Amino acid sequence: MKKIASFTVNHNKLEKGMYISRIDGDVVTYDVRMKKPNNGDYLENAAMHTFEHLFATYARNTKFADSIVYVGPMGCRTGFYFLVRDNITHTDALNIMKESLEFIKNFEGAIPGVSKIECGNYLEHSLEGAKKVAEDMSCVLQNWLEEKMVYEQ
Repeated sequence: MKKIASFTVNHNKLEKGMYISRIDGDVVTYDVRMKKPNNGDYLENAAMHTFEHLFATYARNTKFADSIVYVGPMGCRTGFYFLVRDNITHTDALNIMKESLEFIKNFEGAIPGVSKIECGNYLEHSLEGAKKVAEDMSCVLQNWLEEKMVYEQ
């Protein structure tokens, strides 16, 4: 079988950040890397789950809502995939990410979509954990620019 693109990235060199992972037709996939791969520190499931609910809710309520394709965690628990239509610039996608982090850091109240009817694992959530992830990633992306969104070779 042909090796998929994400397996061609050198995970030994990959640092925290936001990268353009691939472009398929009109869909751009961003790799929002929140943990250094294979370093023994991974996103905690409950925090990652809550982060997903809040990130997806925020992104799908921006002016770019119709161009958000997918927000979801990586199976390796080191970050998230963020897929958008190509009518959103890389800078716009980065700004949505930064705004989402601020939203999550400051979120108070009931987590969206967390009832038994709305969520397949409604008991496993951690708002405090999601806030910690957002705080850490905010520091990483604070001065991040489009020029840094390319994987190191």
